[in-house]
Amino acid sequence: MVACFFSQIVMRHLTASNSNSETLPRHELRHPSVTRLSPGNGRRLLSLVSLLLLVASPSMLSQQTTSGAGTTTSSPADDKSEGPHSADELRKAIQNPVANLISVPFQNNTAFDIGPFSRTQDVLEIEPVIPVHITKKWMLINRIIQPLVWQPYPSQPTGGEYGFGDMNPELFISPTKPGKIIWGIGPALVIPTATNTILGQGKLSLGPGFVALTQPHHWTLGFLTNNVWSVAGDGSRPDVNQFLLQYFINYNMKKGWYIDIAPIITANWQASSGNVWTVPFGGGLGRLMKIGFQPMSMTAQFYGNAVHPSGASPWGMRIQIALLFPKLTPKEKMLLMEQKLKEMEKEQHSK
Repeated sequence: MVACFFSQIVMRHLTASNSNSETLPRHELRHPSVTRLSPGNGRRLLSLVSLLLLVASPSMLSQQTTSGAGTTTSSPADDKSEGPHSADELRKAIQNPVANLISVPFQNNTAFDIGPFSRTQDVLEIEPVIPVHITKKWMLINRIIQPLVWQPYPSQPTGGEYGFGDMNPELFISPTKPGKIIWGIGPALVIPTATNTILGQGKLSLGPGFVALTQPHHWTLGFLTNNVWSVAGDGSRPDVNQFLLQYFINYNMKKGWYIDIAPIITANWQASSGNVWTVPFGGGLGRLMKIGFQPMSMTAQFYGNAVHPSGASPWGMRIQIALLFPKLTPKEKMLLMEQKLKEMEKEQHSK
């Protein structure tokens, strides 16, 4: 899918270049190093670009049903292939925070009924996860959370601020071949990247983080926790001392579906009595699927806060789409290239 997308962009660009090259205004200057492409050269360049993208793109092979109308979306659960990237293994990998899997989740958290005017806060978190093998026995999981925040003014019926919040990198050292208990340990940081004072804490904070889980049969059971303290930053802003605990319970069902329970419990140790804890309860459903060649997971969850600070949201919604990039074997790369070349030949013959 990624290769197809870029191929279409290249084709459009080349078509536009060839059709418009003779009608450029006289005052428009070409770059001296740019050579105009003929249609034959353009097609060869397109094939080369597509092949390079296919080799480099860490996508997963999919079973597709083709017809005159095109390709249909399929679930990896329909893929009967065995190996390290089977549907069940991929589904368990996305439920494991320290899995050997590159992924890019986009998680949107909406908090309702904030303050006396029942305002709504929205936080879109971009969370790329990149594992790096540092030795044969150990790998480093790099997880970076960058929020994009809409923060309403809680004491006003309208208005608010929109921008970047504080970045939250997390690093975990984890064994490449764990036993029944999968675990990781490392630092958690909060970097003051907020574009407005009400969107962040204005402090550089750090502390220890730990994750542990087990995955018997259809289940994934575990937790992730950290506590960070401020060590630098704006002296006029309050100190930071906050705790986070996310427990997760997943049950995998047929056709890629799974039950997803993953509330995030937090404590602000600097807050006054009665305003320290936020304790949500709830959950939702998720599904592993493919769109074209791209495997992804989608989840939707709802949570009610049984305990929360005064004026904070009593309930919220979380929607996540995660793009998954498992590594391809050499055989899978060749099959993927052959399939893509056949599609390109059909497109050329149909014109």
